[in-house]
Amino acid sequence: MANKMKVLFLTNLPAPYRVEFFNRLGEMCDLTVLFERTLSSNRDGKWKSEERHTFKSIFMDGFNVGKEDALCLKVLKYLKTIRFDFFVVCGYSTPTSILSIYYCRHKKIPYILSIDGARNVQESGIVKKIKSHLIKGATAYLCTGKESKEMLVKHGASITNTYIYPFSSLPEKEIDKGIRSKEDKEQLRKELGIREERVIVSVGQYIFRKGFDTLLKALSNERNNVGVYIIGGKEPTQEYINIIKERRLKNVHFVDFQKKNELIKYYHVADLFVLPTRDDIWGLVINEAMACGLPVITTNQCVAGCELIKPFENGFLVDCEDIEDLSEKINYLLDDEERRKIMAQNNIQKMKGYSLEKMATEHYKIFMHLKDGRKENQI
Repeated sequence: MANKMKVLFLTNLPAPYRVEFFNRLGEMCDLTVLFERTLSSNRDGKWKSEERHTFKSIFMDGFNVGKEDALCLKVLKYLKTIRFDFFVVCGYSTPTSILSIYYCRHKKIPYILSIDGARNVQESGIVKKIKSHLIKGATAYLCTGKESKEMLVKHGASITNTYIYPFSSLPEKEIDKGIRSKEDKEQLRKELGIREERVIVSVGQYIFRKGFDTLLKALSNERNNVGVYIIGGKEPTQEYINIIKERRLKNVHFVDFQKKNELIKYYHVADLFVLPTRDDIWGLVINEAMACGLPVITTNQCVAGCELIKPFENGFLVDCEDIEDLSEKINYLLDDEERRKIMAQNNIQKMKGYSLEKMATEHYKIFMHLKDGRKENQI
């Protein structure tokens, strides 16, 4: 362990996928992770990781800010006392991450800025200046795709020191090897109590941003053999109930938050995955659905969709709020079984490059590349 590269991460929450990633990275280096909080205030209590740890985790005491962030003054203590080769700051918007960035700049401590995803959108002058001020100045940058890289470079990141890694929440073992048999699907249907001939699945909190109202408006009340399963909330909102009544929709089911092993069962019985989001800086449910061999329909406001989905190859992108186009694409895929099979195989193949193992390995390769660059500069 003494000869291993020492890496220090700062992030806000121990999200399950994040902990699983750290476990794999911790097998390659001497890893310490500083967490701002133990759990988000707007997440279900089941939203936890139960996996072993190969890294040292430190939960800092601080003042909670909003639903997921905190101000942890103790981060300064750890930056002073922990020896590390690389310090990675995940994000630039929490009070603790901002404090860390300013401290590193003041003390001339090199740091890496990492983001899960971002949309490259037009911003007002003051917003752009603040964002650029927080982003520029890192030694290197880690991001999840082309659009995120464009955003970072626009705000002052060095294009040559900005690296893209495959963002994932899935271990290799959870990426399907092929399309599930009809017998397997039928068994899961019985277990889940699903009776409809065709199944559409969507996943997310029951909030405006996720766009489930547009999905409901895009559904046809003439398709009695199609079940729609919206997973991730407690009770449907009154708006959802009103839309269902007004449109006389049948077979719409609202399912409580599910742990990953249960959620995967719904993916495996489904024919189609739809995420009608109004804004997602990534959207890991896209990865999950693709890994289970599902064709995907999402919007042009979903970064994962923009990065991973190619029309007619593995799914469709629709304009946000375009209910007519969303309805058309849903009906097209429900009616074309052969196209769904082609998309399923393409998505499984694509996701083989987006595992947690690949994500950790790519991080390690980037760290080694940066370390070698330091040695060259010292010669």
